[in-house]
Amino acid sequence: MAASPAVVESKNYLSRFGTLAWLSLAQLVRSPSHSRRAEAARRAARHVLWLSAGLGAAIIVLMYAIDAWEIAQMPKRGTPSLWWVRILTDFGKDEYVLAVLGGLLIAVAIVSPVLHGIRRSLLLGLGTRLQFIFCAVAVSSLVTEVLKYSIGRGRPFVGGEANAFHFSHFAGNPAYFSFPSGHATTAFALAFAVSVIWPKARVAMAVYAIVIAATRLVLVAHHPSDVVAGALVGLIGAMFVRYWFAARRLGFAIQRDGTIVSLVGPSSRRLKRVARGAFAP
Repeated sequence: MAASPAVVESKNYLSRFGTLAWLSLAQLVRSPSHSRRAEAARRAARHVLWLSAGLGAAIIVLMYAIDAWEIAQMPKRGTPSLWWVRILTDFGKDEYVLAVLGGLLIAVAIVSPVLHGIRRSLLLGLGTRLQFIFCAVAVSSLVTEVLKYSIGRGRPFVGGEANAFHFSHFAGNPAYFSFPSGHATTAFALAFAVSVIWPKARVAMAVYAIVIAATRLVLVAHHPSDVVAGALVGLIGAMFVRYWFAARRLGFAIQRDGTIVSLVGPSSRRLKRVARGAFAP
């Protein structure tokens, strides 16, 4: 959301709400303006190349040497004692994650027109960061859905055996939506997006992403190579969205060497004061 929207204070609430909503969407599609965006693009391209080479090689090795063996070691699908794993894995479901992020964005949009001055700026700064996280997950998930449909890899034991090379391209059947893992994509995109904004959360978010990926294996919903591919798509998708925001000076800055860094955002203490001010009588 725009950090300093030109909202006329004399307007009524609905007018301010409409103006803020329009500005928050318009800033995402405006032309890039950062003078160092070319350096950032080259640096990001190098990182994507190395990441793709490393994880791509791991995917190939897993498909040929590990996938079939690994899924044969897992508990039988539908095992009653794994009820808690089935609950845990839903924390990486893209619909749920995007619904929570969307709800937070809506809350920011509803409260912002009520506030004024620094309070509004602080809340809109948080809104920009929530936009980034939402877009990072949404873009990555969309790419994953296209890949699932196109590749059409069968889920473990589709066809009755542990066959890692069971494909039905463009089938449109969820039984053939194994590669890449959507949950892993969401978890790693979310972990990357949150970590680049709030570095202190890196360890917790890394643990979250790994746990979600592991649940897909325990539940025999995916092969190991599926979750690694999901992680790759999630990381690259989030990196692309970060560059998109940085090139438009939204929440990120670009240093001379092309490194993208998060701008200092509102502290939790200041946001609490904003929240108290928004709901004070």
